[in-house]
Amino acid sequence: MHSEFWPPILLSLKVASISAAIVLVLGILASRLLAFRRFRGKMVLETFLLMPLVLPPTVIGFLLIYFFGRNSPIGSFFEDLFARSIIFTPLAAVIASTIVAFPLMYQTVKTGFQSVDKDIEEAARVDGANELNVFFQITLPLSVKSIITGLILSFARALGEFGATLMFAGNIPGKTQTAPTAIYIAMESGNMELAWLLVLSMILISFLMLFTTNLPQKKP
Repeated sequence: MHSEFWPPILLSLKVASISAAIVLVLGILASRLLAFRRFRGKMVLETFLLMPLVLPPTVIGFLLIYFFGRNSPIGSFFEDLFARSIIFTPLAAVIASTIVAFPLMYQTVKTGFQSVDKDIEEAARVDGANELNVFFQITLPLSVKSIITGLILSFARALGEFGATLMFAGNIPGKTQTAPTAIYIAMESGNMELAWLLVLSMILISFLMLFTTNLPQKKP
């Protein structure tokens, strides 16, 4: 049982951790660039960034296969460079999880940036701070609660990703089989003991993640 239980759990945690780290950086950068700027097409761009929240996972999986498959420029370049395809690899699981988790990080961090008191930022500018100093010394520290919340929610979302991961990364035991896909296979094969162990583990991890998001918001 241990040989069937731990590999998908550990892989899911690894994939979710890597995806959360990536969306942390991308979410902060995108929020910094878009939170306060106005330009033509901004609403279209933001809508595009948030679309993975509402798109069916099969659509995301299909698009990932189209853009990263062997016949695509990106897929062909990767295969020529590393002598292997992106599809059906742990990297594919990371890419799928990152795409579905990014909107949560972006939206949460952007809201945090916009909630920072503009008088404090302006006072720093008056004192001679440039925009980078204002961002790193004022905006970012004052938005830390939103960043932590976005990071936890993104991790939880990446941890539970199923549809796009199944299509793009496959379900190879010990290689690309994550906990959600392992649950599906366990049910299909009638292995309800393993399915329950995986389900309860995911419920526990997800509960702890969501519970933690409330901790920074509590007032002393």
